[in-house]
Amino acid sequence: MKSKQTSSPLSLLLSLGIVLSLLTAGCSSSGNSSSDTASGEQASSNISGVISISGSSTVEPISTRVKETYNENVSNKVEITVNGPGTSAGFREFCPGNTDINDASRTIKPKELENCVPFVELKVAFDGIAVMVNPSNPLECISKQDLYAITGPESENNTWAQANALANELGSSTTGWPSGTIEIIAPGTESGTYGSYIEIVLEKAAEERAEEGQILLKQDENGDDIFIRTDFAGQPDDNVIIEGIASSTNGFGWVGFAFASAAGDAVKVLKVLNPETGECVAPSLETIADGSYPVSRSLYIYVNTDKITTNPALESYVNYFLNDGYKDGVENAFGPGVGYVALPPDVKSETDAAWEQAKK
Repeated sequence: MKSKQTSSPLSLLLSLGIVLSLLTAGCSSSGNSSSDTASGEQASSNISGVISISGSSTVEPISTRVKETYNENVSNKVEITVNGPGTSAGFREFCPGNTDINDASRTIKPKELENCVPFVELKVAFDGIAVMVNPSNPLECISKQDLYAITGPESENNTWAQANALANELGSSTTGWPSGTIEIIAPGTESGTYGSYIEIVLEKAAEERAEEGQILLKQDENGDDIFIRTDFAGQPDDNVIIEGIASSTNGFGWVGFAFASAAGDAVKVLKVLNPETGECVAPSLETIADGSYPVSRSLYIYVNTDKITTNPALESYVNYFLNDGYKDGVENAFGPGVGYVALPPDVKSETDAAWEQAKK
């Protein structure tokens, strides 16, 4: 059974209107039949098999933590491998059937849907994309115009002063820009974080500039427009990105919010101007969940539904993931108090229902 959602991560977040108190409730068991199944499985250690998980480096810590607690609490006879080469790289393995689950920080693309195995798409959490600079950088809050001026297709080899000038041309009023060059240290094309950043921050602005005749967009090898500067080497490891920005006074980049939170004071996470309220908003559990932080997205796991019937361990693992493994895996992937934004009860119920339907 294929299940594809087309709403953007930010619009989904904006529609929620939830408060922090719901986040805790969202992590509890929904009380449906999958919860009963997971509880029953905890009493048995006879489940065995092999599960292969790949995809998003942002979702990887969730799957890794769920793997650990599954092996501890359900069965240590199930061999589970978890890799995080990036969402796009993961789909290239998942769609031919080489893996059982693809972790994803974006929805599957139409081109990826072609010749893909039957699957169910399960939303599992929210994550904001944190934009970061070195702690010595004087910037505190930037707008989407600023982000475009720093990282868009017009910005190759730009200095901070040139980015400032372009941002002003686009309507930004941000002050306190640094001097010198800009060193982009950010995810590459294999990362869903890379694709989500382009979709949320750059794509619309670049298309409008092209329609106005201000720029001529380049195309990639597939003939698709390129909406981002290409003069930087993308990094597949979020921790390498953080380390690079921490050591470079001119560093600028982005990673998933949970990774930035775990970095502490090693980098400066910038606030982003909310164009609707005019307020500078920092990424947090609350602002990502209620949609006030402008650079946010949904996180998913894609499960090969053909393999559910042939691999009982796969069904057992996903049952556990969505129930007893959910709180520790989603909220506390990096330790108590630092994690992803859990789904509110109504959205979690939709995920649970999608999984129950996929198993029929």
